[in-house]
Amino acid sequence: MFVPIINTTGEGLVEAVVETSWPSIYSPGVQQTLSRIPSAMKFVKYASAAVLALLGGQVEADSTYSPARPPAVPLAVRSPYLNVWLNGQENGPHAVLPGQWPRYWATGVQGWQGFIRVDGKAYNWMGNHPGAPTVDQVSMDYTSTRSNFNMSVAGKVSMRIEFLSPVFPEDLRRQSIPFSYMDVAVQSLDGASHDVQIYADVSGEWASGDTNAVIQWDTSSNSGIRSHKFYKQKQNEFQEDGENAAWGNWYWSTADQPGMSYKIGADFDVRGQFTNQGSLDNKIDSQFRAVNDRWPVFAFARDLGKVQGNTVSTLFTIGVAQKNAIQFTGQADQPQSVPSLWTSYFSEQDLVTFFFNDYDDAGHASDSLDLRVQRDSVAAGGQDYATITSLVVRQVFGALAYSGTADNPYIFLKEISSNSDIQTVDVIFPAFPILLYLNPNLIKYMLEPLLINDRYHYPNDYAQHDLGRFPRANGYPKGDDEAMPLEECGNMIIMMLAYAQRKNDDKYLADNWDLLVKWAGYMIKDAKIPAQQLSTDDFAGHLANQTNLAIKGIIALEAMSQVATKAGHQSESANYSSLAKQYLEFWTQHGVNKDAGHTMLQYDNKDSYGLLYNIYPDKVLGLNLIPQEIYDMQSDFYLKTQKQYGVILDTRNVWTKLDWELFAAAVAKPDTQRMFISKIAKWINETPTWRALTDLYDVNTGGYPGGLQFTARPVQGGLFSLLALK
Repeated sequence: MFVPIINTTGEGLVEAVVETSWPSIYSPGVQQTLSRIPSAMKFVKYASAAVLALLGGQVEADSTYSPARPPAVPLAVRSPYLNVWLNGQENGPHAVLPGQWPRYWATGVQGWQGFIRVDGKAYNWMGNHPGAPTVDQVSMDYTSTRSNFNMSVAGKVSMRIEFLSPVFPEDLRRQSIPFSYMDVAVQSLDGASHDVQIYADVSGEWASGDTNAVIQWDTSSNSGIRSHKFYKQKQNEFQEDGENAAWGNWYWSTADQPGMSYKIGADFDVRGQFTNQGSLDNKIDSQFRAVNDRWPVFAFARDLGKVQGNTVSTLFTIGVAQKNAIQFTGQADQPQSVPSLWTSYFSEQDLVTFFFNDYDDAGHASDSLDLRVQRDSVAAGGQDYATITSLVVRQVFGALAYSGTADNPYIFLKEISSNSDIQTVDVIFPAFPILLYLNPNLIKYMLEPLLINDRYHYPNDYAQHDLGRFPRANGYPKGDDEAMPLEECGNMIIMMLAYAQRKNDDKYLADNWDLLVKWAGYMIKDAKIPAQQLSTDDFAGHLANQTNLAIKGIIALEAMSQVATKAGHQSESANYSSLAKQYLEFWTQHGVNKDAGHTMLQYDNKDSYGLLYNIYPDKVLGLNLIPQEIYDMQSDFYLKTQKQYGVILDTRNVWTKLDWELFAAAVAKPDTQRMFISKIAKWINETPTWRALTDLYDVNTGGYPGGLQFTARPVQGGLFSLLALK
């Protein structure tokens, strides 16, 4: 296999290298075929573009990207287990669909292959199976719910491949379906009539992160929809193979219409049949086997006939159906199975057909959401801000598992990538601006499992950090979770009040008064002078007297004054407010370096500073506790200390956090806000990172900080901080 290195050396010449050892992602059959390349051809120093094209590669013009060139493109991102991206390449081209394997958020290959035959010649438009030249990716554009790729096939035919992962913030029935769409549209590019066939398959890699696991499959047609069903033979409910689910049934579907053919079998056989013949023989391999044993693939082909003036499209859907979504310890002493929310509305077969037939309605709903986010973002912060917000919507909702029943829904959040904890409070907190903006009820559904488990099973006098590791939300009956006591107490009170304010739900606060007053009691002890402890930025280590942590506790105490009133405990309101103001006076004396014009990272440590992102809740809740001069002082200081791609998180390192930068920007002066937004948009377009949008990066280089790769996390909901204030 030839891997072009884009290094122009002369007239139409590029440097090219032939790999001599084949990655494990190729099937044994492919490796054997590639090993037959004569040794004289193992290294080609210079070759013309035409030669490379003949050998299966193709030198392409650079694709354009709109509104920016993201480090990775969301393809099918609807849940923690349907979370597939087109990664960029480390030190290489970014987001090119043909010639590259889509990948799970944890970077494992999710074999997804596409071919097109035009006038009898096959081309590759997605995936990295050898044997056909790649089409030319002309452009890629994204919205909040879509990623669209525009291709040119030998100058004859144009293709538009739409990956749609709809987001329904207020429609729990539709949002609970962990399925996604891919629509492939074809039209003549040169005005002539062309004979065209389309092919797409998925591999057994979707069914298990363990390629040695045996999978099983079948195919069926129901209500005009043909579905390949495949699954891990030995199901392990609430277990993972790596980060992939070890249970559930996968469905790859298309319309059962004239010109459609299908096949299940070894990758080389199935794909080769299409590239040679332009159709499949409707045969099913009966030998169930391991994912990596002749790599079973599940394929569809469609003969479009003569394509000329009109656009012809073919729709595919991919998704996973799990009857039970989460293991949860609630009021009962023992863990219980919580059903996937979709089971309240559909049987498994109806789920597949409903989603496929819902494409038009899903498209209209997605148009509305795309327009809303674009319009509101431009109004709040210009096109650069829309570039930022529209990239992260699917990433946030792709970390959520909808479970429970229609009358009692729970939303469980997977932290993803940093350690994949479930229901991490200080991950929900940075995500909560997008929930406030789109539907505050989502906050309630997300916090409810924490409240239940805490009330019945958690022994400490502060709020717990998380409920365990996804998908097991069993909490910490021994109280041995990762302790962030002040952090999580403040987060819970702030988020609960924010929900109650937006939905006028005072009963919610009254019903949970026992927990709220317990957490407030802890803050009374610790918020004034925080003991040595972790904050949400736990990667930076323990620290005593954290100014930013203290101000969160102080704001939460002021929030408790409102909570007390709303919850029917008016007599306690004044005491909370009085304490908050006393603590704020102390905080101002020891946390502000007036001479240098900035707050400090640590009390009385005048050379330290950082992003004071925890004053953002004061504005969200409308408390008006923090004097405006603090906001203005910090705003001016950020302008003075800005780096290439933003402002450092704090003086312990050159890292920053994307979510906290936008928290800081949302309450800053207009010039400072524009600075943050423009630098972050620039970073998205230039960052050398190549996986799903990281929230932790180096402000000077834009790259990953060391080995830390906080990718695909839902904390990016914090980028909606400006819109949550509206």
